Amino acid sequence: MTETAPDYRPLPPPAPESFRYEERERVGVITLSRPDRFNALTFAVYRELTDFFLTIDRRSLDPSGARALVLQGEGRAFCSGGDVEDIIKFLFSRDAEGLLRFTRMTGELIHAMRRCKLPIVASVKRVAAGAGAVMALASDLRVMGKKSFFAFLFPQVGLCGADMGASYLLPRLVGLGHASEILMTGDRVHADRCLQIGLATRVVDDEERENVDREAFALAKQLADGPHFALRMTKTMLQQELDMGFTDAIEAEAQAQTICMQHPDFKEASAARDEGRPPRWR
Repeated sequence: MTETAPDYRPLPPPAPESFRYEERERVGVITLSRPDRFNALTFAVYRELTDFFLTIDRRSLDPSGARALVLQGEGRAFCSGGDVEDIIKFLFSRDAEGLLRFTRMTGELIHAMRRCKLPIVASVKRVAAGAGAVMALASDLRVMGKKSFFAFLFPQVGLCGADMGASYLLPRLVGLGHASEILMTGDRVHADRCLQIGLATRVVDDEERENVDREAFALAKQLADGPHFALRMTKTMLQQELDMGFTDAIEAEAQAQTICMQHPDFKEASAARDEGRPPRWR
């Protein structure tokens, strides 16, 4: 819950073949930009996305910066996972130490996303598979198109379903029973079932692919227009309390709420209510 000193250094520019980033209406939009490969991840994309989330977290108190993020894919898909040509075929030539370096690197991306204090909304168009499914899972909210699906397909390629934090995050979101089925079979989980079990936040018509991105942006803007400090604290507590017992969680929330009660937004919300106007969040 301890706030560090603000770091407003410029964001590192991503490589053109990796992803794009822009800010609109206090919402930062991250667009995976390899549409010809269904936005599959390369070694470079993993590293650059991780560095990006670490940097934007340090800048999250910048008064002029983004207050929420959208993670989306260019073209027809969200993300199809690790690129077969760039990653998978090279793993066969690595020894155990080299493989461990790679798997740790992939996990660092998910860790950076969960540690980032800005809310992240994933815009899931059609395919969220493998590492792409875990990236969407690591987001705070997920907007899916009706024809979209998740596929934690690791067992289908001879790998453990527990990858990049999936077996930590998924049971906490959908329950152990659903998570066991999804991670052991690797079968597709279509949007309607995702909504039913809590994996999807919203499902929208995707006859036009842009509908999904628009809905994800609207949801992120709703968060960006809200009390930034309180939302940062909420995400921090949701993550920290995953590893706490109930007694410790109650105490941690008491301390977090005490901090929020001392923030100007608490008084501003009361004043706005009394004056019949929208709050002007700090």
